[in-house]
Amino acid sequence: MTTPRYWQRATRELGEADPVLHTLIHRYEGFTLRSRGDAFQTLARSIIGQQISVRAAQSVWDRFEKAAGTVEAPRIARMRESTLRACGLSGQKVNYLRDLSRRFADGSLDIQRWQDMDDEALVADLTQVKGIGRWTAEMFMMFHLERPDVFPLGDLGLQRALSQHYAKGRPASDRLIATLSRRWTPWRSVATWYLWRSLDPIPVEY
Repeated sequence: MTTPRYWQRATRELGEADPVLHTLIHRYEGFTLRSRGDAFQTLARSIIGQQISVRAAQSVWDRFEKAAGTVEAPRIARMRESTLRACGLSGQKVNYLRDLSRRFADGSLDIQRWQDMDDEALVADLTQVKGIGRWTAEMFMMFHLERPDVFPLGDLGLQRALSQHYAKGRPASDRLIATLSRRWTPWRSVATWYLWRSLDPIPVEY
């Protein structure tokens, strides 16, 4: 897995701009966001991780990976529903993974053009796939494309971290979020990653 080239600069600038992040960056020194370099696996992991904890998602992924042998689109597309369900996947997530697998296998998803799309165009393209909403598209932009300024406000973990670190346990207000967004730009992906890290001993990886 690779670490984004901008990470050192981003952590330095965020640490100078935000005392909370300064503390977290030093607390988790040596840990970084890492890309697995495989578009299909990143999206499959994101689908499996929807609405469950990092730990639970990793447990399901481990069983899924063992059952598949090799996590590749053509192979996943041929797997039986009963095999996938036995890994801990809901019927809905099985359908999502099958749709994603078929689209990768038949070439209907043109992954070569994603690098050149802006964030909103890419979200629109990815959300045509069953089960991929804005959150999953944002995880893909952060973890596969390594875009530095993604701010997934719909993520429950991020909302919890904002409440804990910046709002004394209350929901973060729109005004506070706007202030933090300005403070963290153009490194909001990095700020988000450290806030996630503060909540869970297992680093978030897709």
